[in-house]
Amino acid sequence: MLWNPITTLPASEQVNEPMHGFNLGIRNALITLKQSEVLRWLTLLQFSDLMLDVLRGFLALYFVDVVGANNTQASFAVTIWLGVGLLGDFLIIPLLERVRGLDYLRFSAIIVLCLYSAFLVVPNINVKFLILGLLGFFNAGWYSILKGQLYTAMPGQSGTVMTLDNLFGLVGGFMPLILGLLATQFGLQNIMWVLLVAPIALLIGIFDS
Repeated sequence: MLWNPITTLPASEQVNEPMHGFNLGIRNALITLKQSEVLRWLTLLQFSDLMLDVLRGFLALYFVDVVGANNTQASFAVTIWLGVGLLGDFLIIPLLERVRGLDYLRFSAIIVLCLYSAFLVVPNINVKFLILGLLGFFNAGWYSILKGQLYTAMPGQSGTVMTLDNLFGLVGGFMPLILGLLATQFGLQNIMWVLLVAPIALLIGIFDS
């Protein structure tokens, strides 16, 4: 019968080994945060989400409460956002084979900055639908480009990347709650302008890249 050294370890050591590995992973992740490049891409990922998942979460409410649309029109708005976004994600793949990712990100951030401002200002709902589709198209690739930059800044450390991304995601997860609370005080129409921070942050963050 073969001797298995694992089974001979004390029970306390067998329990503590996974915990030790977890603590070591967290410690390495926190040490990595001292690198400015890593911190930059993690921060920009969270800011970009304002114009991605956070905007999507507010779309139906915005169309009903601010624009005065009915439930069908609000659902149609979300469908446009998701559908055109998927198309953009598909078309961005061959584009990035010819264009540097950060160059496209800079260009699309400028376009989104202008489009989103127009989206909030124009009163006609059909024009809003059109602009919304363009928004969903031009912000395609934001997440994948920024995530790619994060992996490039940490070669061979995919586990640490996932740990840091999850930690920052926990903080970013409070953004919809905070914006919702602010909307109850200042109105949803006013708070929707806060989402412009996303393209502005991207332009500032990749200014020298």
